[in-house]
Amino acid sequence: MHQTIDAALGINLLHANQEGADHNRTHFDEWGVTCFNVMSSPGAGKTVLLEKTLAALRDQLRLAVIEGDMTTELDANRLRAYDVPVVAINTGRSCHLDAKMVAGGIHQLELCTNPRELDLVLVENVGNLVCPAEFEVGEHAKVALLSVTEGEDKPLKYPVMFQAADCLLVTKIDLLPYLNVDIEQIQQNVRQLNPHATIIPVSAQTGIGLTEWFEWVHQQVTQRCQAIVGSH
Repeated sequence: MHQTIDAALGINLLHANQEGADHNRTHFDEWGVTCFNVMSSPGAGKTVLLEKTLAALRDQLRLAVIEGDMTTELDANRLRAYDVPVVAINTGRSCHLDAKMVAGGIHQLELCTNPRELDLVLVENVGNLVCPAEFEVGEHAKVALLSVTEGEDKPLKYPVMFQAADCLLVTKIDLLPYLNVDIEQIQQNVRQLNPHATIIPVSAQTGIGLTEWFEWVHQQVTQRCQAIVGSH
């Protein structure tokens, strides 16, 4: 009986969250803004990837960040150094951002910039391999990161995020010479779950793969712009 009630509550929570995510996406669409939901376990390299992205693309695209963290603004402050709008959301005990939290972030963003002048909003989710993938926030694409230090088995042990990802960045590949890890096996395990995801091995330290990542970002923003123009 309790299991049935818990399952029903879970379904209702996800349904309510999906309605909120759809509402957020409507805002982004009306403004002509693309939104990415950037997800990974703690320490996989989300913030440093965003630092590299802001540094490389802030003169080419109009960028903003909604930064999720459980208790601090440490990562948000790192990103503010790149002179783009950054809104920090503290989730408290929650292990993920949800649509309602991001809606609050969107309204804060409206106070510091005109969202119609933006091209891309990057939502950095809380570090967790499970919950963030189950709660949409209004994104147009999901970006997952997996560090080579996490091993080959993580896509199979935590499949939801990797099944949902539009782009997977395999990070910290400069450490491969020091690890007993097969990057080809990582990619095969991801392909087993999600044959259509774009997979890009990267190193924020050496710059390997970052150009390909930047090109993917540009491609997604251009496609969204074309879709919006076509809809009118």
